[in-house]
Amino acid sequence: MIIEDHQFSRLDTAFARFLGERTAFDPIQKQAFENLVMSVSYEQSQGHSCIRLDDEGSALVLASGLAMSHSQTETGVPAAPLPLVVEQDRLYLHRYWFYEHRLVIQIKAMIQSSGTPGQKITARPEALFDKYFGISTDETDWQREAANMAVKQPFCIITGGPGTGKTTTVVKILALMQELAEQALHIALAAPTGKAAMRLQETIGFNKAALPCPETIKTHIPETVMTLHRLLGARPPSPYFHHDAAQPLVYDLVVVDEASMIDLALMSKLLDALKSGSRLILLGDKDQLASVESGAVLADLTMALPEHTLELKKSHRFDETIKRLAVAVNLQQEQIAWQILHEGKENIAMLEQDLIDYVAAQQENYLRLIKAGVEFDEIYRAFNRFQALCSNREGKNSVSDINYRVEQKLFGQQLINLSGLWYSGRPVMVTQNNSALHLYNGDIGLCMPDKDQGGKLMVFFQRADGTVKKYLPGRLPHCETVYAMTIHKSQGSEFEEVLIVLPETINPVLTKELLYTAITRARKTVKLIADEAVFAATVRQKVERITGLVDKFL
Repeated sequence: MIIEDHQFSRLDTAFARFLGERTAFDPIQKQAFENLVMSVSYEQSQGHSCIRLDDEGSALVLASGLAMSHSQTETGVPAAPLPLVVEQDRLYLHRYWFYEHRLVIQIKAMIQSSGTPGQKITARPEALFDKYFGISTDETDWQREAANMAVKQPFCIITGGPGTGKTTTVVKILALMQELAEQALHIALAAPTGKAAMRLQETIGFNKAALPCPETIKTHIPETVMTLHRLLGARPPSPYFHHDAAQPLVYDLVVVDEASMIDLALMSKLLDALKSGSRLILLGDKDQLASVESGAVLADLTMALPEHTLELKKSHRFDETIKRLAVAVNLQQEQIAWQILHEGKENIAMLEQDLIDYVAAQQENYLRLIKAGVEFDEIYRAFNRFQALCSNREGKNSVSDINYRVEQKLFGQQLINLSGLWYSGRPVMVTQNNSALHLYNGDIGLCMPDKDQGGKLMVFFQRADGTVKKYLPGRLPHCETVYAMTIHKSQGSEFEEVLIVLPETINPVLTKELLYTAITRARKTVKLIADEAVFAATVRQKVERITGLVDKFL
């Protein structure tokens, strides 16, 4: 695999030269070897775990003396690991081969386990399933089937589109498993981001109250949802966590929502941190965008482990027109999807107004609520009603472009005062993790006067548990204004209305997974700005990530 030089980063080039200098190749072989090293480094940064090699490329890399062969990987990691791994027709950077290799080992071990002593799930009559899911009928109850799978198997994946009841189902599963367990299960609930954790916590709290079980069972179902970094015990600035194979988590069962967002490294570290005999339930939409970092773990696992995967297929709350649009995009039916956008529905349409005027108008309500001095919860709900979602960070109609122009528009309308970087009403997204402050990449806060401190500007964040935390602007990790955000950053969020803004020309970022993810962020309304040709090209383009995860399970 050869990529044009201008696509390589300085790191890709420096790494390749560093390894090339440690070979005994002649100049032609050395250049070919460095091209392969640059390629695998570059592709890893683009989300792939590895690259494909032909026989000639495999022989060249192995001849370098800097790569482990497939036969060596079968016996595990050598005492002094080499920087590259050649496995079958794939070339890896050693670290990512290890993550993939370790993840498969851990999942296979979990599947073969029978449960922690004292926490074994015992078989009981169908009546218990009837209590939570109703009497069985001829029609398949996919939620009941998911519960049956979760009870029987220590590792399972529950996938499905928006509104199919993944989190509703898992609440019933937790109650069911508590009733079946010989003693109370110690359960942890987690999600990749603070926003996703907050959404899961809201759903758990709402559905827990309606469970047809004794209060003694409900008390053992947690309502607090942690981010994965908090669950594992992040130790910045290192990539390591407090909990690992040597210091595992204490939980008997871990449930993780929005699993499509979890990259290969984090999933491997999560599995490493589970104690022997524990159970894991992954929830997510396999059709959404894969993680920003390497791998497409959820999609790969659903493909590799169909007997441990159940897809919920019936939508219970999703707007039917939004569902039709999302399905058409997911099936790459660009003409049908374009027609749905032009059916004249109020809640599904192309935006006809000026982009900046429209986005600015959506901010007026929460900005006026700030001036009125109402409670933060009401202000935050008003802000969270609408979000502009962009495919690109830079360029015309990008995140940067829209945020700048909306800010200027609101200033011109005297709704904000641009006297400095921080002003009352500024919405911000944290872009760097800071475990000391319990702030993580993707958390959204609002800058506003603090009545308790004489009107001093503070930045308010709503926690996953519903509490509000405030910080001085100067204490925060790096933040960005967020009148608009990238579709990637919107994963794990939900809004009443989304405005999807695609660029004027097609680019590699535009895929059907990106568009599907944007559409499914909306509860009630989807509006779109896009040229028909760009829209069609986006729907036709599919994410193809190169990994070896599926092959390793065969």
